[in-house]
Order: sequence, then structure tokens, then C-alpha cells
Amino acid sequence: MTSTVPNAVQHTDAAAPPITMFGPDFPYAYDDFLAHPAGLGQIPATEHGQEVAVIGGGLSGIIAAYELMKMGLKPVVYEADQIGGRLRTVGFDGCDPSLTAEMGAMRFPPSSTALQHYIDLVGLETSAFPNPLSPATPSTVVDLKGESHYAETIDDLPQVYRDVADAWNACLEEGADFSDMNRALRERDVPRIREIWAKLVEQLDNQTFYGFLCASDAFKSFRHREIFGQVGFGTGGWDTDFPNSILEILRVVYTEADDHHRGIVGGSQQLPLRLWDREPQKIVHWPLGTSLASLHGGEPRGAVTRLTRTAGNRITVTDATGDIRTFRAAVFTGQSWLLLSKIDCDDALFPIDHWTAMERTHYMESSKLFVPVDRPFWLDKDEITGRDTMSMTLTDRMTRGTYLLDDGPDKPAVICLSYTWCDDSLKWLPLSPKERMEVMLKSLGEIYPNVDIRSHIIGNPVTVSWENEPYFMGAFKANLPGHYRYQRRLFTHFMQDRLPADKRGLFLAGDDISWTAGWAEGAVQTALNAVWGVMHQFGGESDPTNPGPGDVFDEIAPVELPED
Repeated sequence: MTSTVPNAVQHTDAAAPPITMFGPDFPYAYDDFLAHPAGLGQIPATEHGQEVAVIGGGLSGIIAAYELMKMGLKPVVYEADQIGGRLRTVGFDGCDPSLTAEMGAMRFPPSSTALQHYIDLVGLETSAFPNPLSPATPSTVVDLKGESHYAETIDDLPQVYRDVADAWNACLEEGADFSDMNRALRERDVPRIREIWAKLVEQLDNQTFYGFLCASDAFKSFRHREIFGQVGFGTGGWDTDFPNSILEILRVVYTEADDHHRGIVGGSQQLPLRLWDREPQKIVHWPLGTSLASLHGGEPRGAVTRLTRTAGNRITVTDATGDIRTFRAAVFTGQSWLLLSKIDCDDALFPIDHWTAMERTHYMESSKLFVPVDRPFWLDKDEITGRDTMSMTLTDRMTRGTYLLDDGPDKPAVICLSYTWCDDSLKWLPLSPKERMEVMLKSLGEIYPNVDIRSHIIGNPVTVSWENEPYFMGAFKANLPGHYRYQRRLFTHFMQDRLPADKRGLFLAGDDISWTAGWAEGAVQTALNAVWGVMHQFGGESDPTNPGPGDVFDEIAPVELPED
């Protein structure tokens, strides 16, 4: 397991089918949809070449544009910053270009099967990510309240950590039918998934993550809850998620989204960049050799500054150059708060309930800081203890999570000195990169007093605080209690036959529209929903042998809670 506190997936039979992000809210097989030889659908030949605005050049936008291009439409991509969105890979000035830092998404679970389709499509490789106590991590140090514990497996930690692991397993079984749901997801048993989830949504929509723990006899110990919050499961401490809806957490653990992570070799931003340049072999209307890049003369259009509805239910887009274009359909993939602040929007773009849902969207803050080092010195053995000189580190100090990233013992390497969320992230916000680094080195120096990390640093730090990024204003969506209805409105927005005629044509996508926000898989799934919606808007249809998400919507639609 790649968990500091192993989760209950250990209960599953090893011979069971592999898990995928198949629900539970919308148990549709996006991986099968993508793999089917019939393709995603087609539009009438009379519509070929029609322009569709795609606003946002992150993963969701690029996938939507790529698939719409293959159908014979002409996507017009607008991007305010750079292709990739929160798949952002940067280098270090003056250092070997092979040294990179993942400022956004950096680890991807194998259950992200739709994402994996595109990773494979563009020929990228993945490698095991060094999470706490994962097989790819030589050692982990857990440092709480000034006391450090060195571990190579969970069994090396004190008994209290195993007690906390047992409490978490019991909590999931008793309060969330974990094994039953995990089995149903593996077997893609849609009726059973819906039966379990409908009950839990009704029971737990108003419950916080912390409240869910407190309601369990297994977690009656405050000390256990505190340790769980600081160390957590999978990627580390989860106390920053304690105020969020427990439904968000269940979506993660049911689908093993926080386990067995892989990193993309060479950096995650390669995925959208390669799709941008890719010339698909199966393409309608456009000649072979066509790519998104070639349709745009190499670069996407700039930032969108204004969105309005105009006569004939068209969507009119104004960009930062003052250029104005009108489209019969558009896909918006940026974070939804941009529609409230950075972009001048016509109220008629969406029904009022959808505006409310966007306003209530809750974003998590997140900060990282990386430094390049001369070599993976942490693999050196301490002469006295025989242990690794330094380890992947979880702590209640300012750094919270420290990750050690190398490509071999004789090559330069990278340390993520700190990865933090929410309040922990806000503590870094006023500090410059070098000020942040000094605080981090001080914290780590208290854990490793005999290790001179500074002497190995060969370049300036790179950092990000996503809440301070002007086109993001946060790292990812995380629903608060009571937000299920809002999320349902946003996710189901692609089913526009249910909307008034004057509210159709603009489709929402991106990971904050998804049920699995914070994971690239959600960006992919909502992009495919939007592609189906645009295809339907232009009178197209899916192949009968490969029904799209809209074709089966009524059979697997997310649970609808009463409004009154």
C-alpha cells in the first residue's frame, strides 16, 4: 500500500477486477467509451468546419478541442496564460533542463483510466511516485509534536499508527459500506452502486469529514483523530480537508484515487502540449496532418474578457485584443470563479441556479516549493544508525509534506521542500520564494539536525500559491457540506435539452465541474461530457454500439436531492 494509514481497499480480493473512477455519482465507463473503435460520435456533414469556442487551454480544454476537431468541427481555443492549466511543469534557471518541478498535478492514480487513455495515446511514460511508505519510497519519517519515527513500512511505526489505520478502516466500513461499494465499482455493478450511494448522499450530504470521524466509535479518541489529520492516508495529512463534505472524501477512497500514484516522466504538461501538436490518423473533414496547433497557426488565442449571448442563441466572445467572434457553441473549461470576476459576463449565459452553484463553489488553496540539488544525497546511509540520511517527511511543522525526487544516484535531483493546502498554504502567501525556503530549511533542520540540505542546493527555488494565481484563484474545488445539489447542477449542465432554449450552447467542463475534483480524471470526464453536448447541439449522434454519456444519462443520472 502507498498509505501512511492504509485504507480499507485491503479488504478486496486480489483477484477482483481493477478499480477505475467509475462513479459513484455517475457510473459511466469513460474508458470503454474512449477505447471503442466506433469513436465518440459524428456530426452531419453540413456542419463540418463550424467553429466552436473552447475557453481554457488546460487538460480539459485541450481534450475537448482535440475530440471536436476529430469530429470535423473547428475548435477555437482561448488561453489566458499557457497551455496546460494546472498541469504545469517548470525548470530551474541555469540547471540541467531534465530537472523539473510539477507546480500543479504531479501524481496520478491508476484508477484514472480515461486520463491513461490520453497518456498512452501521446506515448508518455509513467513511473511510481514516492508517496509516504510506498514501494517507490526508500523510507519515510513521521515527525509529530517534536518526535520523529523512521519507517520503511507501516510496521516500523509505533502501534498507535496501526490503531489509527484500524480506526479508519472501521469508520469506512461502518459509516460508508466501503467493501460493498468498492466491490460494486470493480464489477461495474451500476444498480448496486446507485443503491448504496443514493442512501449515503441523503444521509451524509450535510456531514463534514471531521464530523464523520467523530460519529464513529472507532474514532472516539481525539488523539487518534489528531494523528489521522496530521498523517492521514495515501498522500499524507488530511486535516485541511476536515471541514469539507465527507462525500468528497468517499469519492477518493472508493476509487483508490489516493493510492498507487504514478508520475509522468518528464513532466505532466507534456500531455496537453503533445495533444496540441498531435495529428490524429482518424479525423473527419480535415486533411491528414491537421492538428490543433495547425488550426491556430501555432498558438491559441489570448484571454477572454467578455462573454455574452446574442441573437439566435449565439455565444459571443471578446478576447484581450478586442477581437469579437460569435459561435453557435462554446465550451468553458476555466475555473468557474473566472466567470464571476475576470470575465465580463452576461447574466443570460446560465440559469440563475447555475450562477448560484458557481458562486458557492469552494476552492482549496495549495502551495509548493521545489529546489534543485546536486544529487540524491538522502540515499546516503548514516554511519551510526544505518538509516537513510533523509526521508520522505510528514510533519506538523510548517513544511507538512516533503518529497524527494530523483532519477538515479549519480544525477541531479529535486526536493519538494513543502506541499501544503488550505490554512497551511495561506501561511506561505506573504513570503517570497527565498523567504519560504529559509523557513522550510529551518523546519527540516529541526528534524534532521545533522543534514546540511543547503550545501546540496544548486539553484534558486521555484514556488506557487495557486490561490494567488490570477487565472485560478485556488487549486481545486472541494465541496462543503450541503453542496451536493450545487455540484449536480454543474456536472449535469451538459444535458441541455433540459434547459430553456435561450440558455443552451455554452457548456461547462473542467475538474471543478466534476465529481472528482483535484484529479485530472475529472477534467477528462467533463471534457468528454462537453464533447457529447456540443455534438448533440450540432445535430450529431453517438454510434449505437458506443452510447455516449448523454445517451445513457437517464439510466445513471446522479442522485437528485429535494430542493424543498
